[in-house]
Amino acid sequence: MRNILLLLILSSLGTFAIAQNTKSFSLNEAVQFATQNSLDVKNSQIGIADAEQQIEENRALGLPTVSATLGYNYYFKLPVSLVPAEFFGGQPGEFSELAFGTKNNFSAGVEARSLIFDWSYLTALKAARSYRDFAKQQRTQTEAMVRNQIRNAYLPPLILEETKATLVKNIDNIKKLRFETSEMYKAGFVEQLDIDRLDLTIANLETDLSNLDRQKELAYNVLKMAMNYPMDQDIETSDNLEQLLSEATVEDLEGQINYMNRAEYQTVMLSKGLNELNVSYVKSTYYPNVTGFAQYTKNGQSDEFLKNNIWTDVGIVGLQANIPIYGGGAKNAKLQRAKLDLEKTNNQIASLERVIWMEVGNARIAYQSAQERVASQEKNLGLAERIYETTQIKYREGIGSSLEITSAEQSLFQSQQNLIQARYELLQAKMELDIALGK
Repeated sequence: MRNILLLLILSSLGTFAIAQNTKSFSLNEAVQFATQNSLDVKNSQIGIADAEQQIEENRALGLPTVSATLGYNYYFKLPVSLVPAEFFGGQPGEFSELAFGTKNNFSAGVEARSLIFDWSYLTALKAARSYRDFAKQQRTQTEAMVRNQIRNAYLPPLILEETKATLVKNIDNIKKLRFETSEMYKAGFVEQLDIDRLDLTIANLETDLSNLDRQKELAYNVLKMAMNYPMDQDIETSDNLEQLLSEATVEDLEGQINYMNRAEYQTVMLSKGLNELNVSYVKSTYYPNVTGFAQYTKNGQSDEFLKNNIWTDVGIVGLQANIPIYGGGAKNAKLQRAKLDLEKTNNQIASLERVIWMEVGNARIAYQSAQERVASQEKNLGLAERIYETTQIKYREGIGSSLEITSAEQSLFQSQQNLIQARYELLQAKMELDIALGK
């Protein structure tokens, strides 16, 4: 007895542990988990960090730079210069060789340079900041893409759960009818064939239920993959079709299309701004730039290493202006290419506006059609339920056949599935409408 009790306790603990390992997610929770764990979102965040470093890199180009130099030269053979020999009492036309300098030469210097004015530097700095905004917008677009993926992946498990609940309820109802039919058979009111037909229906429904569980497992794997959730851990959906179904507003179905609500439209508009800055940058390279510098150098010379050094020093400060005059046409080619890139972006914007207009229009039509299908299937289900109830009454009273009730059962099951499918399509159409509108 004690062993049996211990087994029951351990079995309960095991069931509890399995239940604890299954995490439940609502649609919003699934989206939140995905955006926090998506590798695509993490990469877009890395893109923002890279843009920040680009700003620092461009800013550093305009800041003062300081460098130091150290040098040592040993002349194992001093350089020789030729001088007229007559300077030293020689004959005209002849030359004497003279070695100048010392064998050991030391030098140490420090130099500071700073950009004083460069219009292209200011433009590049502005472009770097705009690129950071572009990187942030790319993250927003990536998050929107992940959110839409989760929406689409969340629905199949949802409809399978709904279908399973309906199927279990139908099996229970058929089993009750089978029990009643068995009692009627014992009383001699029905044939064994009626019981066999109900047993066949139950067996088919239980087979469907088993297949449904496998389909549900596959659907949850797709959802876990979209969420970047551990594949070896179980999850389940906590929302249902009723919770997620919400009617579209009049504004959603008839209002003006705001293209800026779409993340990809905002991205392409920022891309246009970057292209405009690129045109400005290429133009700015035509302007002069001015650089300031200061340099101080100390030189030491001696014939013996580190002995009797003679030190001299030099200091200089100055300005340098670089004035572009003619570059062979390369700058003009770059400018024309930058303008062509801008033109291409404008064409992309026009094309994207047409695509968004079409997507919104199609989504509105699809939503209204889905609404009509749901209303139609609800009427069909009500009719199928009344037919099934009437058929059951006739069957119990002995004036109906088992074929009639089997046919009524099949019609009821089909109507239930049709309604679930129609509601699923309505929910999918609503989500597609939200995506098209940039919600």
